[in-house]
Amino acid sequence: MGINGTQPGERELDRCRAQHTDLSPPQLLARSLAWLWPLPAVLPPAQLWQEINDSEGHPSSSHHTLKGTSKWATSLENLLEDPEGVKRFREFLKKEFSEENVLFWLACEEFKKTQGKKQMQEKAKEIYMTFLSSKASSQVNVEGQSRLNETILETPHPLMFQKLQDQIFNLMKYDSYSRFLKSDIFLNHKKSEEQEENSPEAQTAAKRASRIYNT
Repeated sequence: MGINGTQPGERELDRCRAQHTDLSPPQLLARSLAWLWPLPAVLPPAQLWQEINDSEGHPSSSHHTLKGTSKWATSLENLLEDPEGVKRFREFLKKEFSEENVLFWLACEEFKKTQGKKQMQEKAKEIYMTFLSSKASSQVNVEGQSRLNETILETPHPLMFQKLQDQIFNLMKYDSYSRFLKSDIFLNHKKSEEQEENSPEAQTAAKRASRIYNT
């Protein structure tokens, strides 16, 4: 404990803040901590800030490098962000005779990006007639479906299908998705990825990249 009950680190941070008004918060923190914990090599402020974040339990940048089946297995959200993941998931759902679920979810996502009332009316009607009406060609099973009618299509808004979309998402998340991760489609794709990563060409490329990085 220092003078007036302040910690040494706090006094140093205040001093740096007063002397270096042009520095960003990460740079101020790096300067104030340098004298408390001398580093063998000075880290760039951004890197130091990242290490501090990581030590506090924030996800590190390595978590964002996942791809392919490794990324798909983390969550349904990540699977649906990957075009190849969507393709494989659709292939699986088609075999389960429930491809309409992911098609409806994707259509709702696309609908949210629609600009202009006329375009929204046209797309809303297309979604309704394809997935929600009693005569729909690819009808999805959602609660409250019977209460929907064509009158809502006259005043469309981006989130008009949100509740129904959420129902379908949860249906896929707690039912189809878990089975997909155990399916031959997923496992065979994962095996192909592993074989490709372990191929001589991939190993050579990795070694070459490592040498370039370390020079």
